[in-house]
Amino acid sequence: MARGTCGTEFAVTYVRIMTERAFSNPSTVAGGCLCGAVRFEIDYPAFWAWHDHTRASRLAHGAVYATYVGVWRKRFRVTDGLDAIARYEDKVTGSARSFCRRCGTPLIYERARKTMINIPRALFEARTGRQPIYHIGIDEAQDWAYGGERLVPLKGYPGVVWTRAKKKKRGDTFEV
Repeated sequence: MARGTCGTEFAVTYVRIMTERAFSNPSTVAGGCLCGAVRFEIDYPAFWAWHDHTRASRLAHGAVYATYVGVWRKRFRVTDGLDAIARYEDKVTGSARSFCRRCGTPLIYERARKTMINIPRALFEARTGRQPIYHIGIDEAQDWAYGGERLVPLKGYPGVVWTRAKKKKRGDTFEV
């Protein structure tokens, strides 16, 4: 089991890098956490996007997989709420995950090589310039995840769809 620390203090260099406003492209895309305490922006377009099916991302997000947008660190800026960001560092893998200390929204995922950072795609308010066409950790994908089956409306529950069980054909019999 991976062990880590959840620190509340950031290194001075981390704060400087995360708030620096060195634009390589004047076009930006903004995003933020659920409660609005943390706001950030990236230079458009992002470097890449992907779906992460690994156990670590599944647990960190509480979802079957996480979709990330990857950007160079120098193209990412926290525009508001730097003091509302908490950080968890996994000492075994060298990765780090930052989240809003008020609402718990996952904000940043950093692998051991810290030249790029990864941000959950759902946090952005507009297009990032990259579509998530890659899958990481697909061998860890769960069998209970939605796999594109045909969905039908659930009668009496507007907005709810379900996977209807396949009907058995009349001639089908069980052989023992």
